[in-house]
Amino acid sequence: MDHVTLLAEDGTAIGTRPKSEVHTRDTPLHLAFSCYVFDSRGRVLVTRRALGKRTWPGVWTNSFCGHPRPDEQMTAAVHRHGLGELGLHITDLRVVLPDYRYRAVDASGIVENEICPVHVAVVDGDPLADPDEVAEWTWVEVDDLIDAAARTPFAFSPWMVEQLPLLRAIGEI
Repeated sequence: MDHVTLLAEDGTAIGTRPKSEVHTRDTPLHLAFSCYVFDSRGRVLVTRRALGKRTWPGVWTNSFCGHPRPDEQMTAAVHRHGLGELGLHITDLRVVLPDYRYRAVDASGIVENEICPVHVAVVDGDPLADPDEVAEWTWVEVDDLIDAAARTPFAFSPWMVEQLPLLRAIGEI
């Protein structure tokens, strides 16, 4: 059973809890990450969350997200999730929004409450998605994605809707 790292308000680790017990109506602050994967043409990979996901099932989101295991290096966690969820061997991994933090409440009442550094990476090839994680995927032009998220934010994960303008502002997309 995977555990997540619980965090104090200042971002310091204060303990762990099984991942299955963390996402509730009173989710404690914990550590996560987001990753945006680009191909050689500069397109970004977006994924649609599996319908069986506990939070935001069926919405489109960034390439992948996850939680590092306690004492796991963040870069190792990003590589592990990229391979496990999408079958991708990512390269040129960089953290671009190291202090990103958000809190959002799903329609079911489940809360996400994360310090969630945002990464970008490059890949050569298409994903082979785990259907328990990803319902579908597509490569999109960045401007088209930003426009779609601004026009129909309900169709996208709230963290991606918040992250896209931040990434544009720092010149990462």
